[in-house]
Amino acid sequence: MAEQAKQLTAILNSSIGKKVLMSLTGLFLCFFLLNHLYTNLLLYKPLFNEADGGASFNQASHELVTSILVRTVEIVLFASIIFHVLQAIRLTMANKKARPVGYESGAKAKASWISKNMGLTGSVILFFLIVHLYNFFLPYRITGEVGGDSGITLAKQVTLALANPLYSGLYLVGTLLLGLHLSHGFQSAFQTLGLNNKKYESILKIAGNAYAVLVTVGFMSFPVMFYFNILGCADKIQ
Repeated sequence: MAEQAKQLTAILNSSIGKKVLMSLTGLFLCFFLLNHLYTNLLLYKPLFNEADGGASFNQASHELVTSILVRTVEIVLFASIIFHVLQAIRLTMANKKARPVGYESGAKAKASWISKNMGLTGSVILFFLIVHLYNFFLPYRITGEVGGDSGITLAKQVTLALANPLYSGLYLVGTLLLGLHLSHGFQSAFQTLGLNNKKYESILKIAGNAYAVLVTVGFMSFPVMFYFNILGCADKIQ
């Protein structure tokens, strides 16, 4: 048993093992983003039913918080984010150590800007995530300043946060870089896992780009719609 654990540790610490784990955590985060986007889209329900006032979004968010299954997934999610970031740092450092002198020939020269700057985009996304958690997770889940008897619903907190031009600007930049990050990471994950052969390469590329566009446009719509109060989005949230 000890020998098997040692072998597993050796595999996970290998270059391939790190990439496989990073791919798996990345795909898990991709799934989470779709669910998060669906919940956020409920903020637009008052546009079609003004009486809703953001209640559907508040209820969905509350159900996610009180669900044991979701709480368990949440722990896995935070662990995946931390692991994904740490693995990215380790892989970046390992690549630089292996090739201390950069080269601009062959595949590297043909690589896209996003593929060569995944570390940079990931760092900006991480900063945005921290600010995002500070604005929503902290006051709603920790301090109780939002939700409950506070008088400020989570939906209302969204309108207050997005009324800030600095946060809305950061939201747009963070989401745009997230989309670029996803378009490359989605395809790379399948390639690393050995699921990207010539037969399905074009399909995965289309699926990856479609997913990235969906997530990018979906999330970018919130700062635009709420900051500029298009169609009275902010006014309809209670």
